Amino acid sequence: MRTILDYCSGGVQRAVPAGTLIIHEGGTTGHLYVLIEGRLEVIKGDTVVASITEPGAVVGEMSFLLDKPHTATVRAASASTVYEFDDAASFLRDQPAVALLIARLLAQRLNVATTYLADIMHQYAGHGDHLSMVGEILQSMINLPPTTVSPGSDLQSDPRM
Repeated sequence: MRTILDYCSGGVQRAVPAGTLIIHEGGTTGHLYVLIEGRLEVIKGDTVVASITEPGAVVGEMSFLLDKPHTATVRAASASTVYEFDDAASFLRDQPAVALLIARLLAQRLNVATTYLADIMHQYAGHGDHLSMVGEILQSMINLPPTTVSPGSDLQSDPRM
């Protein structure tokens, strides 16, 4: 992901002290962040689910792409430096190579999740307990229809804009 740094000259470089919350779970910002150096933690509820140290790593993309509130909190675990893009949509329109890199990252995450799901389904097939239902539940979630987007009228603007 280090390659993304080559496209970030238009972002605001921001020093983030250790302990600072960059993204708040449930909040909405429309911002995208790219790690330059340091260590970030991704926290879901009260659980640290990932530690990010690779320069060029992107956070905030899921909220922007899904047009939903942030699904996790991101905190600087050590003094860090990030590029901040306050208008993720404009940045990705201006830098389609970054959009492609993010798409590849998301495809890689989906591949890992699918591989893990297949392993769980194989291990617990025929056990008849709640773990054998994991595959069915995740499969139904994967096949959810996309969220319907309806533009606002002249009297009521679209709150996402």
